[in-house]
Amino acid sequence: MHGDDVQVGWFSSRQIDARTLVVALRQLLAAVKLERIALKDLGMDPTVITALDNAEQVFLDALPNIKHVRDGLTHFEDWARGMGKFGPQADARKGADPRDVARGFWSFGYDSVTDTVSMGPFTISVSAAVPAANALCDAIYAATREVDQRSTAELRDQVVHALTDATIPCTPPQDPVLVSQGHDMRVCLSLNLSSVPGGEHRELAERVATVTAHAGLRLTSSAFPEAQDIAERLVAGEPLRVERNGP
Repeated sequence: MHGDDVQVGWFSSRQIDARTLVVALRQLLAAVKLERIALKDLGMDPTVITALDNAEQVFLDALPNIKHVRDGLTHFEDWARGMGKFGPQADARKGADPRDVARGFWSFGYDSVTDTVSMGPFTISVSAAVPAANALCDAIYAATREVDQRSTAELRDQVVHALTDATIPCTPPQDPVLVSQGHDMRVCLSLNLSSVPGGEHRELAERVATVTAHAGLRLTSSAFPEAQDIAERLVAGEPLRVERNGP
């Protein structure tokens, strides 16, 4: 919308972009709603949900008319007749004829001079929309990452408990088995070969492979994804990714 205006058939590309922008901004709020439901279903810490709620409110404060602009655009068959079912048109009909109401709520468009998108009396600032949308996207991503971080921590704990129950030491940095949680949300397991006598490498690797398999976990090699001998990869010093077996 801030670029060159191109004529597409009978239409201005900026006016087409304005419609796309309005729908996309409203869809962001739908994404927040879905994320909030998921966070509650997963029993996430209330502070995660509160952070998302706060980000949504900042977005709405920056674009207070986004709902009305979107409603007028997507329910034009009602707004064009002054028959909007909810909100401002329903209130306006209490004291005026629907035709008169429609006159005040009609017309949609982007004004390049003011850099605003309008639907009847309601406007949103495109300049405000861009940073508001970026911030809300970041908040949605941050909430999702909190879920991933918890899932990764739970997986790491499961691995450590399985090894500990099998009396396989795995406390970093000195124990023979290392279980690490990376920034990429992966849990990796490797042998601390320097702390294990050379003749015991294979035996330890086979014990680890057996214990993790019995715990419903699988070890996979990034370098050799088709490798069948997991113990061999551990003896070779390769960190292996830990994943839960599917249902």
